[in-house]
Amino acid sequence: MKVVNLKQAILQAWKERWSDYQWAINMKKFFPKGATWDILNLAEALLEQAMIGPSPNPLILSYLKYAISSQFDDFSRDLCVQALLDIMDMFCDRLSCHGKAEECIGLCRALLSALHWLLRCTAASAERLQERLEAGAPAAGEKQLAMCLQRLEKTLGSTKNRALLHIAKLEEASSWTAIEHSLLKLGEILANLSNAQLRSQAEQCGTLIRSIPTMLSVHSEQPNKTGFPTVHALVLLEGTMNLTGETQPLVEQLMMVKRMQHIPTPLFVLEIWKACLVGLIESPEGTEELKWTAFTFLKIPQVLVKLKKYSHGDKDFTEDVNCAFEFLLKLTPLLDKADQRCNCDFTDFLLQESRKQGLLSEASVNNLMAKRAADREHAPQQKSGENANIQPNPGLILRAEPTVTNILKTMDADHSKSPEGLLGVLGHMLSGKSLDLLLAAAAATGKLKSFARKFINLNEFTTHGSEESTKSASVRALLFDISFLMLCHVAQTYGSEVILSESSTGAEVPFFETWIQTCMPEEGKILNPDHPCFRPDSTKVESLVALLNNSSEMKLVQMNWHEACLSISAAILEILNAWENGVLAFESIQKITDNIKGKVCSLAVCAVAWLVAHVRMLGLDEREKSLQMIRQLAGPLYSENTLQFYNERVVIMSSILEHMCADVLQQTATQIKFPSTGMDTMPYWNLLPPKRPIKEVLTDIFAKVLEKGWVDSRSIHIFDTLLHMGGVYWFCNNLIKELLKETRKEHTLRAVELLYSIFYLDMQQVTLVLLGHILPGLLTDSSKWHSLMDPPGSALAKLAVWCALSSYSSHKGQASSHQKKRHREDIEDYISLFPLDDMQPSKLMRLLSSNEEDANILSSPADRSMSSSLSASQLHTVNMRDPLNRVLANLFLLISSVLGSRTAGPHTQFVQWFMEECVDCLEQGSRGSILQFMPFTTVSELVKVSAMSSPKVVLAITDLSLPLGRQVAAKAIAAL
Repeated sequence: MKVVNLKQAILQAWKERWSDYQWAINMKKFFPKGATWDILNLAEALLEQAMIGPSPNPLILSYLKYAISSQFDDFSRDLCVQALLDIMDMFCDRLSCHGKAEECIGLCRALLSALHWLLRCTAASAERLQERLEAGAPAAGEKQLAMCLQRLEKTLGSTKNRALLHIAKLEEASSWTAIEHSLLKLGEILANLSNAQLRSQAEQCGTLIRSIPTMLSVHSEQPNKTGFPTVHALVLLEGTMNLTGETQPLVEQLMMVKRMQHIPTPLFVLEIWKACLVGLIESPEGTEELKWTAFTFLKIPQVLVKLKKYSHGDKDFTEDVNCAFEFLLKLTPLLDKADQRCNCDFTDFLLQESRKQGLLSEASVNNLMAKRAADREHAPQQKSGENANIQPNPGLILRAEPTVTNILKTMDADHSKSPEGLLGVLGHMLSGKSLDLLLAAAAATGKLKSFARKFINLNEFTTHGSEESTKSASVRALLFDISFLMLCHVAQTYGSEVILSESSTGAEVPFFETWIQTCMPEEGKILNPDHPCFRPDSTKVESLVALLNNSSEMKLVQMNWHEACLSISAAILEILNAWENGVLAFESIQKITDNIKGKVCSLAVCAVAWLVAHVRMLGLDEREKSLQMIRQLAGPLYSENTLQFYNERVVIMSSILEHMCADVLQQTATQIKFPSTGMDTMPYWNLLPPKRPIKEVLTDIFAKVLEKGWVDSRSIHIFDTLLHMGGVYWFCNNLIKELLKETRKEHTLRAVELLYSIFYLDMQQVTLVLLGHILPGLLTDSSKWHSLMDPPGSALAKLAVWCALSSYSSHKGQASSHQKKRHREDIEDYISLFPLDDMQPSKLMRLLSSNEEDANILSSPADRSMSSSLSASQLHTVNMRDPLNRVLANLFLLISSVLGSRTAGPHTQFVQWFMEECVDCLEQGSRGSILQFMPFTTVSELVKVSAMSSPKVVLAITDLSLPLGRQVAAKAIAAL
């Protein structure tokens, strides 16, 4: 009998539905011992399959796997190899399985074994061909090598097969290692092959195999977009409101935006620099300008150094930074404006700092500087006489940074040994804008908390003098006063969180920390003037009143300054009562206030702090004398008999008092003239227009931002004020309503990018409101479904996913300082909103069942093999008492219910967009992403949706780190 082509025989049998297997037994002699019956079994299985459908089931593949593994390593038997290759050809690109999950995992493993055998077979064929060519024999073996490569191409060309292999790799890591070894060996053999076509074919197969472990991480970057408002706004928000924040959270936020929006690295770095330029150019003169300079030249280079670690290679990143600067140099008007604002060559400073941090090579810096120098020749000339003597802020900030380190070392010394020397150092810090320069440099480099701690220790040291001379008492008084004023200034400029230490049980709280928490007026903090902190020991109060009223000036020797600061409030109350009752005349009040502020400015600060709290409690007609006393304390004392550095201390005192009084003066429509410091000390104060509803202000400012396409620093402050006034729910709900009104696609996408960055004002709380209140309300109320239509519906889905991912990735970290100080009265208790007992219906599930339809319509099918709510998060034992975890779990239960319901509409389309965005934003191997809260049963519902029925989507939405996750994925993919 002639050699029968096995493939033809099987196809013929298939065609004729022929079940007589005798033909196969006749072929016994063509196969080696050990493989014969496996081939026959495989033929039988194929014939059996012919009776039930066109696609082979995993049983067939397991037969082939067995045939391959039963010592069939003799690749020299051409007919046997060809027979197996013919069989593979029949099914390798159309595998499917509708059986149990275990059978589907078996299919994955069998396919992995088949791939391994095919690679070895290809290598053996190539080796034999090479040997024949070297021996000068004709290239007869090319046909078998070509057959092997065709089967490889056919097997690997299917995304479904690669997805099944991806699962198999996770199931059997050792088998994958064997495949990698085989691939290396094949590459070495084929490198010497003269046939370029076969070599190219093999390289393509190798590339496909190597892509299997990372098939989820391939994202297309946005090639046609050059502006990225989210990155711009995030950098502006950080520079405007969170200079003291650590760099790592900002780096993670930026990387998340880069990944979710698929931004190419050069354009990403360019957007960061553009935001810094805009922030610096538009910053108000004074402290804000110095803060922006420090942010741009000290903090952002550190952020880029950390971003470099996330990139694939140092060289690549420096090339990307160089490319970003090339783009930046084309923005000539922006750079010219920065040069004018900073009174220097802005680009030169930026390039030098980038070189120091290893972000650019020397050659790149020189090249870029030459290009900018050529451009600057055509720039508008600055008025040389006006600015010639003004030192540029970038240079001052860069010099201030090492000075901060030296001051910290000086502050570590024993203060008792050389208090005069320390006073000299502090005195220099007070002159001009030195203090704000040093504080900005310390804030941008993460040293401000340490800086504040040293001054708190100094303040404690100066509290009380034993036996001391007049001179040493003066030095002690000055050290106390300067440290107190500096700490107040730091708290008002950067937030009191910088001052406060982490609470440790048993440790004594320093005086200044106690005072700032209980006595110092701050935005949004209401003080009680009758608080015990304002009511100290009456004998000490009486002696202080006598001292202030009778002495010609304040005594310094053996003065306990902490006690004086705590007693001054009660002393002021007594003096105020005496004045109001006619016991004291205005001249006496002037003398007393001169005494208070004449030596130690801190006493005036403590007095005004109490007066501000007191004025709030008075009626309009009772406030006059209290406000008059504030006026008396606010102005400087014109006397020669003051202590050292008086003028410098008064400047800081006036700034502190202006901040303290701002709220109460606005409420009482009173004006107090504070001594001018030559700069706007409160640049972002009183931004909201009077007598206008805050909802109108919110919609108006959002419309302006949307029209412009980016958020500026002033808008950020207005949004922050509105968030503070209206609360998180009001703020989020009204902005989402504005988004859902948009009907043009480009406007909705821009709105999403801007809203996402605005929500970073308090991302955690906004996310809880958005996912826990607003989305469930929209998805369960059929009267609102129309608002979820495209384009606003898809835009909202994108925004919701971005917020969820950002909050989930960072909610275990520390909140930003500008988030910590907000009150939380408007947020419900999420534990009661979503109870722990899953049998007990939560508010969300009650919302579902209260729909017009029967509750069962939205519930999951009852005949599922596993609990309809079982998710990967439960197998990872995620803490479900965490509000964000609970909200995510309930949202995914709702999504599962919507997918399983019989009612389709915009709400089901919204769920599809939400899941698509989750997949699009996903990181490779992101165990612990928000999708872990999705019930496993949702996968089978999702693959019924045409846009989601792809192997990559299934891999992306299941947790492949879990055996159950892999089974669910294999079952869904095998059924596609």
